Amino acid sequence: MVCIQETRWKGSGCRFYGTKGKRYKLFWMGGEERSDDVGIFGAEKWVESVISVERHSKRVLILKMVLDNGLLHVLTDYAPHSGKPEEEIESFWNEVFHLVSCIL
Repeated sequence: MVCIQETRWKGSGCRFYGTKGKRYKLFWMGGEERSDDVGIFGAEKWVESVISVERHSKRVLILKMVLDNGLLHVLTDYAPHSGKPEEEIESFWNEVFHLVSCIL
């Protein structure tokens, strides 16, 4: 699994990249501005283990996977940079702290 930021794609979706046997699936979430967006690449062999894709905002994406007898949460986020309004930064961190507390 690889978490990435700034995919530069609008909306949300998923698609495979690569050649057969060496493919990865990208799950992404983006906004209308094509900025501040996130994605998670997963190796093809793990894709069937994904049980849900939670797109919370253009900045936060969570994949839930079943591995053996356990549940794995893969979270990627993209924090607002220092030039953004304080309200946006605070809202982002409140969302991330809430999501992490729900996982634990």
